[in-house]
Amino acid sequence: MAEQNFGTTAFTEADLDFVVGEVAPTASNKESLKLLIREDEGFRKAVVGDEKVFQRVINDDEILLKVSPALYFEVLLRKALRELETATHTLERTGRQSIPVFDTKEVVGLLARTEVLEYLAQMLASFTRIHSYVIPVRVRPGIRRRIRYNDMDIDSLLRFCANVDEEHRFGFYKRIADVCLFISGVFPDYTDMYRYPASGEARPMAMRRARRSVEEYEQEGRRFYGLAEEHPAARAMQLSDVFGLLRLHFTSARKPLSFIAAHYLHTRKQAVFRVQEP
Repeated sequence: MAEQNFGTTAFTEADLDFVVGEVAPTASNKESLKLLIREDEGFRKAVVGDEKVFQRVINDDEILLKVSPALYFEVLLRKALRELETATHTLERTGRQSIPVFDTKEVVGLLARTEVLEYLAQMLASFTRIHSYVIPVRVRPGIRRRIRYNDMDIDSLLRFCANVDEEHRFGFYKRIADVCLFISGVFPDYTDMYRYPASGEARPMAMRRARRSVEEYEQEGRRFYGLAEEHPAARAMQLSDVFGLLRLHFTSARKPLSFIAAHYLHTRKQAVFRVQEP
């Protein structure tokens, strides 16, 4: 599967034009402002987190035609961070009930780390275009069967991960962990064992299995962030520390995703996160 380039998000020119146009529409030095967004983390945080940018993003139904998903989710996460800083508690799902948990200090402390917030923004962006693949699999000598798998389907990812060399497993480790975090945070109501959570499309019979609980997603997510953390590719991409934080604080990392899903995305989740067929 294709590996994504995680690190400091490189906004597109359209992203920069959009942000500067909202924050400083009459400025004569827009190119200088765009350069500051690229090079000054503090300035980027202030501008991307500006309330005017958030209001434009949240009220424009066609915003993803105008800016990149990475900018879109960074804006939402920065707004969530500001709101969580003044919240007294977060909500934790237990079955069909939500109970208050007084853990905002831990959640805010994690999300306030630039490398974590930007990783989560890019991770969410990766789920706006979910790919399906069809590959030939040897079932017995001389006979191969074409198997479809979806890069949001944990079972098929686990199966294919087990059949590749260790040097090629990093992308699978990371994606499996990300799927666990994404589903448990954005789609906590995912209980239909026979369908993909984003599209509602029926799974192939061979991929069906008993549904996982939130606790199982958390267990698998921690395990695979740990495997990704130890992989040489993570060190080369300077992601080991991020994976370590997500492994140790998986529950806290899930809370901002749940927050933006409940407060900003509402019924738009199905439109934002879609499956792309091969």
